[in-house]
Amino acid sequence: MTARAVRDAAMRWVADDPDPATRTSLQQLVAAAMAGTPGADDELADLMRAPLRFGTAGLRGPVRAGPAGMNVAVVRRTTAALAEWLRRNGHAGATVVVGRDARHGSAEFAAAAAGVLGAAGFDAVALPGASPTPLLAFAVRHLGAVAGVAVTASHNPASDNGYKVYLGDGAQLVPPVDAEIEALTEQVGAAVAIPAEGRVREVDPLQPYLARVAGLPVGGARDLRIALTPLHGVGGAAAVQALALAGFTDVHVVASQAVPDPDFPTVHSPNPEHPGTTDALLTLAASVDADLAVALDPDADRCALGVRDGRAGPGGWRMLTGDETGVLLGDHVLRGSREPAPLVATTVVSSSMLRGVAAAHGARFAETLTGFKWIVRAGEGLVYGYEEALGYCVDPDAVRDKDGIAAAVVAADLAATLRSAGSSLPARLDELAAAHGVHVTAQVTVPFDGCALPALFGAPPVGWDVERPAPDVLVLRRGGERVVVRPSGTEPILKTYLEVVEPPDVDVTAARARAAARLETLTAQAREWR
Repeated sequence: MTARAVRDAAMRWVADDPDPATRTSLQQLVAAAMAGTPGADDELADLMRAPLRFGTAGLRGPVRAGPAGMNVAVVRRTTAALAEWLRRNGHAGATVVVGRDARHGSAEFAAAAAGVLGAAGFDAVALPGASPTPLLAFAVRHLGAVAGVAVTASHNPASDNGYKVYLGDGAQLVPPVDAEIEALTEQVGAAVAIPAEGRVREVDPLQPYLARVAGLPVGGARDLRIALTPLHGVGGAAAVQALALAGFTDVHVVASQAVPDPDFPTVHSPNPEHPGTTDALLTLAASVDADLAVALDPDADRCALGVRDGRAGPGGWRMLTGDETGVLLGDHVLRGSREPAPLVATTVVSSSMLRGVAAAHGARFAETLTGFKWIVRAGEGLVYGYEEALGYCVDPDAVRDKDGIAAAVVAADLAATLRSAGSSLPARLDELAAAHGVHVTAQVTVPFDGCALPALFGAPPVGWDVERPAPDVLVLRRGGERVVVRPSGTEPILKTYLEVVEPPDVDVTAARARAAARLETLTAQAREWR
């Protein structure tokens, strides 16, 4: 659009915006653009570009005015579209649950969503205050709701927020429902005209959720000291309660990160995958002589584990990769499963090691596209699913999504069980590597504007077998090596996932060294392909 067209579109948005704060900020920016302020037109064009779309985990974007941001107008219009979709599919008047985290704008956005649903004739249920996203996922099934809305941006930067939708089966929506709701959003009209003062009742499902999570351990050992951080998020208190109910009472929380804070002041990034984010946790773990370290992301749907490991270098502690934790928990769940034909699942970008672990337990295995909306729909008898980005579903019957709190309890059960037998999580990893081979993984990420895919998608390197499990996913395989390329569904980046597998070897140390060298070479090659 021309600068004039962008300004006109912005003024139309201003007229339709029910929020005085975003309305004023957009008016001021239009005035600056009309006055010729350098950069104002570019900033305005960014705000007014294409609206947010449902990605891997719902809508996510910066908290700001305009269709490309998270704001009250966008939330009202999206919720009105969701309400219309539910009506058209026979769910008029049914229960819909709304929950939120503690990010900037979350309280206002959740209130707007619940108010629109109530005004549309639904039984709008709000969870009290700020709560973990897994609690919302649990509440959908626990309360017999036809849908749930979680206002959260999970581990995104502090400037972001988001809107995640669960359907009546307790799982996140999948195509074509997402596209149908997006199409209806274009038809709902001005946000300011959408009724948003409907009746909302408050329900707190925390106690039944905690009771369910506390019943997950299958072992009897409880002698375990845990260091924990919620990274300024909303999961700390619930995690400590869940662990205590399960019998793990020796828990030490990083004091500087214990209270929800939307600015995440002590970390550069609230994503526990990122270097440095868990430094305070590992420092605490070492100082209290912990047996296990646990980091939750801000909405507590992800969980990262830290372990004492002689190979970790100074300090003696390191964080496990998502794939290491994924295989450890999968093996533990299968050891304790009573399902006659258990199914475990992971994604095409995660380590392939779970396949071998499943076979050793006589279990079924499924590989899905990225996202828990696909993992939890992998098939009947699902007892466990994970993705390499620190997401673990350890109780699919109760929470059909990743659940960092439940994963922490199951991890504590595993760690205590191993400790009581004189073993440890690193030792169990070595056992699994000796049985199924060493699997090492890495990731290369680059900025991606979504406008053009790299040349790799059009001309894969010679000598690789090529698969396209989805239009925007490319899988390359060669011997014991695999490369997966896909754009992120939550951030403007392109992700390349690498895996190298060394066959089973009694000398695990030597096999790890060979695998690491091969992975280093493959990583260099992948960077050149860009």
